[in-house]
Amino acid sequence: MHAKLALTIEILKNLVSYPVLPGDSNLLLINYIVDYLRAHGIVPELVYSEDNTRANLFATIGPSMHGGIMLSGHTDVVSVAGQNWTNDPFELVEKNQRLYGRGAVDMKGFLACCLACVPYWQMQKIDRPIQLGFTYDEESGGFGARRLAQWLQQSHQKPASAIIGEPSEMSIIAGHKGGYEISTVITGSEAHSCNPDNGVSAVHYAAKVINFILDKGEQIKYFDARDTRFNPPYSSFNIGKVQGGSSVNTIAGECTFDWELRPLPGDDGEKILADIDRYCQQQLVPQMREKYTNAGIETVIKVCVPALAVNKDSQTIKMISKLTGEDNYDVVAFGTDAGYFQNIGIDCVVYGPGSILQAHKPDEYIDIRAIEECLCFLSKLHTCLA
Repeated sequence: MHAKLALTIEILKNLVSYPVLPGDSNLLLINYIVDYLRAHGIVPELVYSEDNTRANLFATIGPSMHGGIMLSGHTDVVSVAGQNWTNDPFELVEKNQRLYGRGAVDMKGFLACCLACVPYWQMQKIDRPIQLGFTYDEESGGFGARRLAQWLQQSHQKPASAIIGEPSEMSIIAGHKGGYEISTVITGSEAHSCNPDNGVSAVHYAAKVINFILDKGEQIKYFDARDTRFNPPYSSFNIGKVQGGSSVNTIAGECTFDWELRPLPGDDGEKILADIDRYCQQQLVPQMREKYTNAGIETVIKVCVPALAVNKDSQTIKMISKLTGEDNYDVVAFGTDAGYFQNIGIDCVVYGPGSILQAHKPDEYIDIRAIEECLCFLSKLHTCLA
């Protein structure tokens, strides 16, 4: 275990040194992993983004076939802008049995554990493969996982199970909410504020839409079916950013607001959004166009992350339980890549080292004890494939 831990820390040090921020290319980091795997006789496959600036990595240890176990994690990290770090966030620092650095827990620590176990797995006799599925752009919308899932659907080596190693303190997470990131643009017409009837205020109509969304949220909260496994136990909205208008004495010609919906598994997010759009198009837009024919309200879904629904018969949960004795599972409100893989028939759970409470913060860290716990689990994984 000591040698495996030392190798993991060395790999994590290298991974943290690649600052793959939202929208950045991850190819330097991916090339580092490719070189590492090739040095161990493994030739991974790369699944590129449409513009070829980012790539998912898929690698197989053992036979190339359907029915393996995929260990999945994302290669990107959130920004450090505006955060007060004690040390360089892209230089791994070990202090008091903790490893500090951006991405240390979310989630390069898990990637490093997987890579450190590759030489060990190669020495084992396994009848089904252990597969690595490392994705891009999780932090900005899960775009890499969506593309990897499409590729796996057509592949000759589609996994039967997947463990997404987001930080869960090595507790089984069997379900999470979905997520829609949305932008709404209201187009009105400008006029002097001394006579409001001469214009159509985009800000005023944005306020009407926002109030409708918030009222919808209250209706869902108090009257619709709730799932008490989640906190909060209902689908929820957030209005995150509002921009509009040019001056206090000018009727605003345009207003944009960015918002999100986090639906429970089983809640129809598309229907909820359709109800909101119907209100806009059938009630508000006709009022606006009485004064200005080019007025309108346009809503664009920028990101749609699928929920992870609890599968009570999950073979992946049973496998983890067999290896660890852990027979309970939980659900969380934050999203992961898991829903994309579940949607193509892969049995998924979230199970990884460290705490989500340390993610996205200045001085992000992962405990060395958490790394050791993950390595202990991964070192047993091959026994389920023999």
